[in-house]
Amino acid sequence: MRDEVLTVSNLAGQETALPITWVHTLIIGSGAAGLNAAVQLKANGVDDVLIVTEGLQMGTSINTGSDKQTYYKLSMCGADADAPGILAETFFAGGGMHGDLALVEASLSARGFIHLVNLGVPFPRDAYGQFVGYKTDHDPRQRATSIGPYTSQAMCRALIRQVERLEIPVRQECNVVQLLTVGSGEDRRAAGALVLNAEGALEAIGAENVVFAVGGPGGLYKTSVYPVVHTGAIGLALLAGAKAQNLPESQYGMASIRFRWNVSGTYMQVIPRFLSTDADGSGDQREFLRDYFDDVGPMNSQVFLKGYQWPFDSRRVVGGSSIVDILVYIETVVHGRRVFLDYQCNPEGFRFERLSEEALGYLTKSNALQETPIERLRAMNPGAIEHYAEHGIQLDREPLEIAVCAQHNNGGLAGNPWWESVNLKHLFPVGEVNGSHGVYRPGGSALNSGQVGSFRAAEFIANRYQDWTVSRQAVARSATSAASEILGWIARCEQSGTSWQREREEFQRRMSRAAAHIRSTDQLRVAVAEAWQQVRRIERSGCGYENLAELAEALRNRQLCFAHAVYLSAVQFSLQSGVGSRGSAVVVDPSGTPIHEKLDDAWRIAPENTEFREKVLETLARPDGSVQNAWVDRRPLPKTDAWFETAWAHFRSGAIYDD
Repeated sequence: MRDEVLTVSNLAGQETALPITWVHTLIIGSGAAGLNAAVQLKANGVDDVLIVTEGLQMGTSINTGSDKQTYYKLSMCGADADAPGILAETFFAGGGMHGDLALVEASLSARGFIHLVNLGVPFPRDAYGQFVGYKTDHDPRQRATSIGPYTSQAMCRALIRQVERLEIPVRQECNVVQLLTVGSGEDRRAAGALVLNAEGALEAIGAENVVFAVGGPGGLYKTSVYPVVHTGAIGLALLAGAKAQNLPESQYGMASIRFRWNVSGTYMQVIPRFLSTDADGSGDQREFLRDYFDDVGPMNSQVFLKGYQWPFDSRRVVGGSSIVDILVYIETVVHGRRVFLDYQCNPEGFRFERLSEEALGYLTKSNALQETPIERLRAMNPGAIEHYAEHGIQLDREPLEIAVCAQHNNGGLAGNPWWESVNLKHLFPVGEVNGSHGVYRPGGSALNSGQVGSFRAAEFIANRYQDWTVSRQAVARSATSAASEILGWIARCEQSGTSWQREREEFQRRMSRAAAHIRSTDQLRVAVAEAWQQVRRIERSGCGYENLAELAEALRNRQLCFAHAVYLSAVQFSLQSGVGSRGSAVVVDPSGTPIHEKLDDAWRIAPENTEFREKVLETLARPDGSVQNAWVDRRPLPKTDAWFETAWAHFRSGAIYDD
């Protein structure tokens, strides 16, 4: 790395210094995927690496989890036969996923997992060294594992220690405000980034390669389980012209909102009481689920099933446990009330003998037949109680407020089998920002995908992109042009009549209303038009801020607002194509299937058109607001020639990097 100083002219014609740092490979983001990319680049002989991040403690990976956060991997226990091709079939079966990506995620699963074990992540194993597992959602085998609520946090901490041991430089308190690109047409490529530093000044970083590890779109939704400190930055890549895929395929589920945490697993299996109150939370308490069930036995059994049929699943709405999510949504969004889980008391009329055989059998085997939900939770998972206590919430004394929240984006940027952007070369989206997943995926597979993608990006960079090929003069021109544009926008912010908080509140509410788990063509038509109006308004007039921290948030609004408009456009296109209800979203349709006998015709949903599982939705946006959406056939699972001598020859020659 070495530094230079460029000059850029502001609107008043005054020259401003713009420092530029040159680095071979820039890593933006410091979650589990970004950290592993740095470690693997170093292992592959790429020493000139720089991690730029808001903070090592600021991402989703180090701040999120669930009652038993899952890491999904190849089976490594017992006599359950498994192999990359078999695991790939499970990934591929979810629909909407390219087959070559499925095989890569399966093939590197064991390698990524064992690397974490070797770094000290304490995944459980038995006396014989087998890594024991359990079944997770959409998993036909016992491939899942966990170290408890904070699996991804332990991964990050182990990787941070390795980054420190390897003396890989990390610059914290930096907010990337624009990606730098050079070239045009098919030759257009990533070449660095423009950064707002801790002092509120702009800096440029020129790079041969950019590993983009910015996480999921947490800042797009009002009701979200993403940690508050994580907003995501996919909008930077969308503004730079990177192609995306499967943007409409997100996951939603019930979560607490005072402290953002998924209420899956034992939080539901102990069958808490669902209460709603008026908007100020003080009066008119009601067990609202009772309005929809004539018999409390089936009602409580569906609540139990939410524990391991989480998140929201369109296939489990009619007669299944996801009707609970719908009823919570109706109570909170339609009726404007607040919903709480009460662990201190059983639901009215609760009797163990009235539960389903599955629910009663599970609780019996778990020695969880205590009198109250909190006692059952203490018996099954005492750490779940302690976890909330650590965040100031006493489940044995107070109810827990919840909502149906955005949880994960299965879509994201489109990458090839080496995790390089399909249309913006030298950009490598890894982690949740890479849209490798399909409609459905096994729970915990995202952690596997992030490790696999960072292995692939590092290996390709080391074997194909080691040399400097980018023009430094072209990068400098791109940097000064981008800085001039940003300085002009900041000047407009200083005259803006609206705050960054108000602008963010607007697009977050729009996303939660129109592009979460309940969708309709009429609502999206309005939302898309409003979204692009807001994009143009923010670009034209900026948004007000009062200090340096708020300047970073104002700048973040640019890319977040653009991203939300692109997402809404993709969701609208998906509905107009006739995809119907699938994955973690239902499409409301007056002529569709009724979902519950006690809900009116407004709650009919369009059935899924399963033909679209054989396709992937690609989205390409431009800064002027034009968006191209197109369905492409998904690539099949590769049929590989596993003959050793041939494969060895291709590996020795480097031909594997040409595929």
